[in-house]
Amino acid sequence: MLNFSKLWTAILICLLLAACSDSPKTDKPKEAAKPPEPVTGRQAFQRIYPQARVWAVDATPLTLRTVRLSAKPEKGKADAWELVLVSPSLAKSKTYTYSIVEAEGNLHEGVFAGAEDSYSGRGGSAPFPIAALKFDSDQAYDAAAEKSADYIKKNPDKPISYILETNRKFADPVWRVIWGESVSASNYSVYVDASTGKYLEKAY
Repeated sequence: MLNFSKLWTAILICLLLAACSDSPKTDKPKEAAKPPEPVTGRQAFQRIYPQARVWAVDATPLTLRTVRLSAKPEKGKADAWELVLVSPSLAKSKTYTYSIVEAEGNLHEGVFAGAEDSYSGRGGSAPFPIAALKFDSDQAYDAAAEKSADYIKKNPDKPISYILETNRKFADPVWRVIWGESVSASNYSVYVDASTGKYLEKAY
C-alpha cells in the first residue's frame, strides 16, 4: 500500500527546498565609508590631552595651531592640529599632533607624541589654564568673520589658519584667525578672546 504520510512528507520537503533556492537575496551592498571630517581646535585638544596627562600630570597647554593639509578654507576646523604643552615639574615641553589622516611630514592619523624639549618659562607665549578655553575655533571664526566681511568678499578662497596662545596685550588666551598659510605669509588676521568669545582687534 502507498504510504500517504511519507508521500506528503517528501512533497513538503521538496516544496521547502524549492522555496529556499528561489528566495531573493536580501544582502544589501555595503555603503562606502565616509571620509573623515575636519575637527575644531577644542575637539583636537580633547583627544590629545588624556595622553599628555600620562606624560606629565601637570601638563599645561602653551600653543595650539592648525597644520594645513588642505587648501580648502574651513570655518574653524582643520584636518590636523599641533598642541604644545609644558610641564613645570619636569621643566619640559612636548609636542603632540592630532590628524584625521596619515600625511607627509611625520603626521600620523590620530594622536601622535612628538618631540620633547627643555622649558624654562622665559620669553614667548606663557602657558594658560585649560579652563580659560571656553570658546572653540569655529566660534572664533564667526566672531572674526563678523568684523571681516569686506576682506572675505575680496578673498573668498584664501586658506585660513588658527593659533591659540597667550599674548601680552590681552588678559586671556586668544585665538588668532589668520587668512593665509601662516602668520608670516598673511596680511590680515583677527584676535578673538578664547574665554569670552569677543572680538579684540585686527592685525595687518
